Order: sequence, then structure tokens, then C-alpha cells
Amino acid sequence: MKIRGERECTACGTRWSYYETGSVGCPACGSLRSVGVDERTEHTDLEAEFDLTPVRADVDGAATAELAERARERATAYVRRRGFVRGGELRPIDDDYLAAAELRYVCGVVDGRMDVDDREALYFLSLLRGADAGDRPAPEAVPASMWGPRGLACADAVSEFRRDVRRWADGRELSATERSLLERLGDHVRRIRALDGDVPPRSADRLVEAARELGVGLRDGNEEALSHARELLDGLE
Repeated sequence: MKIRGERECTACGTRWSYYETGSVGCPACGSLRSVGVDERTEHTDLEAEFDLTPVRADVDGAATAELAERARERATAYVRRRGFVRGGELRPIDDDYLAAAELRYVCGVVDGRMDVDDREALYFLSLLRGADAGDRPAPEAVPASMWGPRGLACADAVSEFRRDVRRWADGRELSATERSLLERLGDHVRRIRALDGDVPPRSADRLVEAARELGVGLRDGNEEALSHARELLDGLE
């Protein structure tokens, strides 16, 4: 969506940036009446809190399924508010977003099973321990039965990134190389989803890295980054 992010309170005259506070309320007097003082700018990355502390506090006393349900609610709420354009600036796929997206899928599996084996439980607990700090288990630590959640989380992140790139690029002329890379990302997203995410974790992470490199190329006109994105995608084919 396009918004006027620089606000001026009509009650007290205070100016602030919605991009920084995430609130339409005046930080000085609390009034909700304000006017925009800048041009409308694309903005999809809303302020969001991701804190798993209350869930972690109950690890010793609550059932795994209950922990998964509560963690999933928090991860889902966070991911739904996040995006990759902030005040007109294209942002990368960050680790916090990835970890929350992965935790959401893993919780869905854990909460829906009668029995979770030790490796799966440890994988879930590893995510619960560090996801709100952007920490995810290394690819080799992902149990084969959890490749699906990892793959789907990465596919979702790249899909949302592609959507935001198109919003960010509205009115900009992308080069043939940039358009081609964007389409190739989409092809891999569709392939991973068709496989229910069941691809090697290193391949899923490689797709995210390609999207990140494309973002650098788009933001900075960095041809080296675009070339690296192409190499990463070539390695997936």
C-alpha cells in the first residue's frame, strides 16, 4: 500500500514518521488526527513484535502440542504484518522473517501429530529457543521429516519478496536480466510448493540467497549481485 508516512499532528503540531513508530497516534499528545506531509510511498513492512519468551517460559510444564499452538499464533501474527518495502525502500528477506515463517510451519506439523520423535522435538525446541532472534537450525540439523516446513517457509518468503519487488518497481523499468531472475525465482517457488516443500534444506536456503542477491542488484544497480543470483539459481537446476 502507498501511504504518507511523514505525519503532522493537527492538535499539537508534532511531526513524526509512521515508518519508525508504526502508529498513527501522535507520540507527543496521543491524538489520532494528523496529516501527511510527504508524497505517498509504497510501504508493506508494518511494525510487528515477535517475542516467544512467554512460550519458552512454559517449556518444562506444558505439552509440546500446546507450546506449538501458542508459538504458531505468535509467528503467524508476526509474518502477516511483515513485508519487504519500508518507506519506499526495498528491504532484504531478513532472518527474523525466515525463522518465524519456518516456526509457523513446524508448529503446524508438531501440533497435528500424535507422536513426535526426538529429532523432531529437538528441532522444534531449537526454533522456539531462537526464532525471535532470527536463529534457525543449520541445514544439516533439519530432520528429513521436516524438510517440508523448511522448504515451504523459504518458498513463501521468496514469493512475498517477489510480490513486493513488483510493488516497489511500479513505474521503474526493470532490465531484461532483472525480469528474468524474478521469473526464475517464481518458477522455483512453484516447484517447491508442488513438492510440499520437500527439498534439501540447502536448496531451499539457496533460493532465499538468490532472492537476497537479486534485491541487492535491484536496489544498488549491482551487476555482480545479479550475476551471483543467476549462479545460485543455475545451481538449483
